[in-house]
Amino acid sequence: MFKHLTLSLLCISVFGCSPADKPVSQDSSSTQTTVKSSENYAVLFGGTQVGELKVERLNNELKIDYGYSNNGRGSSSVESLRLSDTGLPLAWQIDGKTVFGNAVAESFQAADGSASWQDAAGGGKAAFSDESMYVAQNASPYSLYIYASALLNSENNKLPALPGGELRIDKIDTISLKSTNAGTPVEASIFAISGISLDPSYIALNNEAEMLGYLSPRFTLLRNDLIGEDQKLRELAAELNASRFEAIAQRATNTFEKPVRINNVRIFEPQTLSLSKPKSVLLNQNKIAAIEAVVQQPSPDEVVIDGNGGTLIPGLYEMHGHMSDDDALLNVMAGVTSVRDMGNEMEVLEALEDKIERNVLIGPRISKSAFIEGKSPFSNATGELAASEQEAVDLIKMYAERGGYHQIKIYSSVKGEWVPAMAAEAKKHGMRVAGHIPAFSKVDEMMLNGYDEVTHINQLMLSWVLDREEDTRTLFRITGMKRFAELDLNSEAVKTSLDIMVDKNIAIDPTMVIHEFGLTGRNGQTRVGMVDYIDHMPIGVQRSAKQALLNVADEAEDKAYKAAFEKILATLSLMHQRGIFIVPGTDLGGAFELHRELELFSKIGMSNAEVLRRASYDMANYLAYGEQLGSIETGKLADFFLVPGNPLEDLRAIKTVSLVAKDGQIYFPSEVYPEFGIKPFTDVPQVHYGD
Repeated sequence: MFKHLTLSLLCISVFGCSPADKPVSQDSSSTQTTVKSSENYAVLFGGTQVGELKVERLNNELKIDYGYSNNGRGSSSVESLRLSDTGLPLAWQIDGKTVFGNAVAESFQAADGSASWQDAAGGGKAAFSDESMYVAQNASPYSLYIYASALLNSENNKLPALPGGELRIDKIDTISLKSTNAGTPVEASIFAISGISLDPSYIALNNEAEMLGYLSPRFTLLRNDLIGEDQKLRELAAELNASRFEAIAQRATNTFEKPVRINNVRIFEPQTLSLSKPKSVLLNQNKIAAIEAVVQQPSPDEVVIDGNGGTLIPGLYEMHGHMSDDDALLNVMAGVTSVRDMGNEMEVLEALEDKIERNVLIGPRISKSAFIEGKSPFSNATGELAASEQEAVDLIKMYAERGGYHQIKIYSSVKGEWVPAMAAEAKKHGMRVAGHIPAFSKVDEMMLNGYDEVTHINQLMLSWVLDREEDTRTLFRITGMKRFAELDLNSEAVKTSLDIMVDKNIAIDPTMVIHEFGLTGRNGQTRVGMVDYIDHMPIGVQRSAKQALLNVADEAEDKAYKAAFEKILATLSLMHQRGIFIVPGTDLGGAFELHRELELFSKIGMSNAEVLRRASYDMANYLAYGEQLGSIETGKLADFFLVPGNPLEDLRAIKTVSLVAKDGQIYFPSEVYPEFGIKPFTDVPQVHYGD
């Protein structure tokens, strides 16, 4: 049951009014008090303000106007809510669009002990009580404050959630913030709200339980007088995430004082595209010490892990990541032991890499890309911005001096005429050149001017179907793919581009899985890439799996988008036939998404064995780590994973990982997944300690 709340207290603890902005009027015909308030917040990405959120309240009725624009796209919504006296939503209407333009028309109603809702996942009905908290699918970040206020006034700070699960709130920190409206610091309590998705969400409240902001490592929503505290709060969010994942790492990392033998496994050998006979693999610290026959009697001097006849596979590579703490850990649990980061804030990425290397956090080996974007109204807030060719060249020098960045990644607002100088500077420092095709430029120009790899298959194909003046800095670089449906792959434009790629040995990072999501995902249908594992996910992830990325206007557009994806697969199949090197990356975080990306590789002409070789051995050699990684051989680093099945017969076997070794550290994913609300896929292997 809820703690008692008077109407005046509700204004403070639920709606975040301050005395200065809540005029109170007295109705002459009654004694009822009318309480009004307004709140204003800034939306910031990477320290740059990109939008705003406004809240207007009249008693228990709220109107929320939210929107932002970043990287040529953005989300916007208008919300109407009616709350109970205890802060529970009784009616909620959300209209707007998602980041990629999918229309939002979500509604919730509760009355007489029942509730119903309609959302992109299809909606539903359930019993409703005075403890039922509806969790909106497409609400603004202010929804977290609605949840927090009700949770803080409930017994044990927990509430059953609709459509399913349970919400919980925990106070985890207290800090002081500087306000531009007051000379004295604002004392802020930081709370974690859990149960919505894989990770908790963090919000800040003042001593009167008013909303101050939402914080994450890259994104904040802050009361206008607290904008100057953006970096401090983003750093705090990063620290909180790190603390959580450091604790998980301590619990999940299996430390053995003896050499470890993985017994009775068949090893995938990428050089021969085959599985070995049953063998055992002996590890000594982080190296593979020996590959030997199956051991019948465990030695007292070894820890023996029973592979039970499963398949041992070299660690996979995610070649298009944007790493964070949670992505890092979940990739390793999925057998992805190496990631190429394609764009990130330097301080975030370098700190993450350092903690992974010191085994403070669980994460993959990271190959870093130097992200360079041009300044424009459509700039991506991630990475470093240049306003001129010289600034772009100077940024490359800066990245080179920092060290550890193996390539530059050019983004859409860079001017095409800068690319020759940028490419020359990058190669002077031994860095490769990859990226989007700058707006108003053509792919052939960029490849002839120094690109080693093109990022995203749509960036390449759009050059074949768009006029030069059409702006790819906007969402049009996604919606314009409809034109692929009519593309003639025998055209001179296609032949010329592919000839250049073959002649100059230029690779493509197609990110097929994100295009599959965008072009074939539909509201109310579980997207094909998540079907095999969706039942293992928490309710929030299950709902998001049934939401389309793009808005689909009508049947004709539906057919055009689906035909466009088929043309993408046909294009990549043609590229594969011509020997163009195709690398596997997702731009969706990797882990389970990389498993689907590899399934799509099997649709463009590769056998299952060739797919696994491409994702392991070939990538290790492509990134110049072939002497240490990419295959399970004596003397190489211990990066591999174990699955019960045979992925050469059914590639989906890689989705059920029972053991991962990364740099010799042993992890059992089934021990980790419950930390995220994920139902394990396999049993933990039997371990014999030799005692």
